[in-house]
Amino acid sequence: MGELDELYQEMVLDHGKRPRNRGRLEEPSARAEGYNPLCGDRLTLYLKIEGDVVTDARFEGSGCAISTASTSLMTEAVKGKPVSEVDRLFRLFHDMLTGPEEAAEPPEELGKLAALAGVRKFPIRVKCATLPWHTLKAALAGERVASTE
Repeated sequence: MGELDELYQEMVLDHGKRPRNRGRLEEPSARAEGYNPLCGDRLTLYLKIEGDVVTDARFEGSGCAISTASTSLMTEAVKGKPVSEVDRLFRLFHDMLTGPEEAAEPPEELGKLAALAGVRKFPIRVKCATLPWHTLKAALAGERVASTE
């Protein structure tokens, strides 16, 4: 395992054990619930959107380490970003995990989210990592529920 892979693994473990932005957000602008029936991951995502900018993102729920780490990293990544940029991050993250193998090198603009690039090697876990992102997309679209099915 290379140094970068070890660093990524440590980051995923850290966010899985000590997730950032966990807790309810009072008076959210948008909210959605996500469920992954394969793993049992459940989360409620709360967003505060002012103008066109996601100013806060928090979550409640329970899930496996990958789902929790992905949710934690996602909430950090989207804060302070315009919705259009959040949409772009969704596409880049989704492509990183489900795109063609030759496109497996994560783009730099994913930043810390690249720590989850190794999940693509475990197809059953991809839904764990993408659940918070599908929930985010649902919240932004005004939908209340997202599922990996």
